Amino acid sequence: MASIPSEETLKPSPPAATTPCIRLDLRTILYWYLHLFGFTLSSLLISWGLFFLFFLAIGGFSIDGMMHQLANMASRYVAADPARIASFKQVLACAQLLLAGAIIVLRRHLIIPRHVSEGNRSHG
Repeated sequence: MASIPSEETLKPSPPAATTPCIRLDLRTILYWYLHLFGFTLSSLLISWGLFFLFFLAIGGFSIDGMMHQLANMASRYVAADPARIASFKQVLACAQLLLAGAIIVLRRHLIIPRHVSEGNRSHG
Protein backbone atom coordinates (compact mmCIF):
# COMPACT_ATOMS: atom_id res chain seq x y z
CA MET A 1 0.00 0.00 0.00
CA ALA A 2 1.34 3.43 -0.89
CA SER A 3 1.71 6.08 1.78
CA ILE A 4 0.28 9.52 1.28
CA PRO A 5 3.00 12.17 1.26
CA SER A 6 2.55 14.94 3.80
CA GLU A 7 2.67 18.64 3.00
CA GLU A 8 6.14 18.96 4.45
CA THR A 9 7.61 16.45 2.02
CA LEU A 10 5.87 18.10 -0.93
CA LYS A 11 7.39 21.55 -0.23
CA PRO A 12 10.46 22.21 -2.31
CA SER A 13 13.61 22.97 -0.39
CA PRO A 14 14.70 26.61 -0.58
CA PRO A 15 17.54 27.27 -2.97
CA ALA A 16 20.92 27.95 -1.42
CA ALA A 17 21.20 31.43 -2.97
CA THR A 18 18.10 32.80 -1.23
CA THR A 19 19.01 31.74 2.31
CA PRO A 20 21.21 34.34 3.99
CA CYS A 21 24.51 32.96 5.14
CA ILE A 22 26.15 35.01 7.85
CA ARG A 23 29.83 34.25 7.91
CA LEU A 24 31.80 35.64 10.80
CA ASP A 25 35.21 36.76 9.72
CA LEU A 26 37.82 36.49 12.46
CA ARG A 27 39.70 39.53 11.14
CA THR A 28 36.58 41.67 11.33
CA ILE A 29 35.77 40.51 14.84
CA LEU A 30 39.32 41.20 16.01
CA TYR A 31 39.27 44.61 14.32
CA TRP A 32 36.05 45.57 16.14
CA TYR A 33 37.32 44.29 19.49
CA LEU A 34 40.63 46.13 19.11
CA HIS A 35 38.81 49.31 18.13
CA LEU A 36 36.45 49.09 21.12
CA PHE A 37 39.36 48.30 23.44
CA GLY A 38 41.26 51.32 22.13
CA PHE A 39 38.19 53.54 22.53
CA THR A 40 37.66 52.37 26.11
CA LEU A 41 41.32 52.72 27.05
CA SER A 42 41.64 56.19 25.53
CA SER A 43 38.44 57.33 27.29
CA LEU A 44 39.80 56.05 30.60
CA LEU A 45 43.13 57.81 30.07
CA ILE A 46 41.34 61.05 29.19
CA SER A 47 39.29 60.86 32.40
CA TRP A 48 42.44 60.26 34.47
CA GLY A 49 44.06 63.21 32.71
CA LEU A 50 41.09 65.39 33.67
CA PHE A 51 41.51 64.30 37.31
CA PHE A 52 45.17 65.31 37.06
CA LEU A 53 44.16 68.65 35.55
CA PHE A 54 41.67 69.16 38.38
CA PHE A 55 44.33 68.58 41.04
CA LEU A 56 46.76 70.76 39.12
CA ALA A 57 44.15 73.54 39.08
CA ILE A 58 43.56 73.18 42.83
CA GLY A 59 47.29 73.59 43.35
CA GLY A 60 47.42 76.84 41.38
CA PHE A 61 48.72 75.19 38.18
CA SER A 62 52.06 74.40 39.77
CA ILE A 63 53.49 70.99 40.59
CA ASP A 64 54.50 72.16 44.10
CA GLY A 65 50.98 73.39 44.85
CA MET A 66 49.44 70.19 43.50
CA MET A 67 51.75 68.02 45.62
CA HIS A 68 50.92 70.14 48.69
CA GLN A 69 47.19 69.65 48.10
CA LEU A 70 47.64 65.90 47.50
CA ALA A 71 49.71 65.59 50.71
CA ASN A 72 46.97 67.42 52.61
CA MET A 73 44.32 65.08 51.19
CA ALA A 74 46.46 62.00 51.87
CA SER A 75 47.05 62.95 55.50
CA ARG A 76 43.31 63.45 56.01
CA TYR A 77 42.59 60.13 54.26
CA VAL A 78 44.99 58.23 56.53
CA ALA A 79 43.56 59.84 59.69
CA ALA A 80 39.92 59.18 58.72
CA ASP A 81 37.76 56.43 60.17
CA PRO A 82 36.59 53.51 57.97
CA ALA A 83 33.14 55.00 57.33
CA ARG A 84 34.69 58.23 56.08
CA ILE A 85 37.13 56.31 53.86
CA ALA A 86 34.24 54.32 52.36
CA SER A 87 32.38 57.57 51.69
CA PHE A 88 35.44 59.05 49.98
CA LYS A 89 35.80 55.95 47.80
CA GLN A 90 32.15 56.20 46.79
CA VAL A 91 32.48 59.88 45.89
CA LEU A 92 35.61 59.16 43.86
CA ALA A 93 33.95 56.22 42.05
CA CYS A 94 30.85 58.29 41.24
CA ALA A 95 33.01 61.14 39.96
CA GLN A 96 34.96 58.69 37.77
CA LEU A 97 31.76 57.18 36.36
CA LEU A 98 30.17 60.56 35.64
CA LEU A 99 33.33 61.91 34.04
CA ALA A 100 33.86 58.78 31.94
CA GLY A 101 30.20 58.83 30.89
CA ALA A 102 30.47 62.46 29.80
CA ILE A 103 33.63 61.69 27.85
CA ILE A 104 31.98 58.73 26.12
CA VAL A 105 28.96 60.88 25.20
CA LEU A 106 31.24 63.54 23.75
CA ARG A 107 33.26 60.92 21.83
CA ARG A 108 30.28 58.79 20.73
CA HIS A 109 30.99 59.37 17.04
CA LEU A 110 34.24 57.40 17.48
CA ILE A 111 32.66 54.24 18.89
CA ILE A 112 31.96 52.74 15.47
CA PRO A 113 35.10 52.52 13.31
CA ARG A 114 35.17 54.33 10.01
CA HIS A 115 34.62 52.14 6.98
CA VAL A 116 37.22 52.40 4.27
CA SER A 117 35.68 51.43 0.94
CA GLU A 118 38.98 51.07 -0.91
CA GLY A 119 40.84 47.85 -1.50
CA ASN A 120 39.93 44.23 -1.61
CA ARG A 121 38.50 42.61 1.51
CA SER A 122 41.13 39.90 1.56
CA HIS A 123 44.05 42.26 0.98
CA GLY A 124 43.15 45.13 3.32
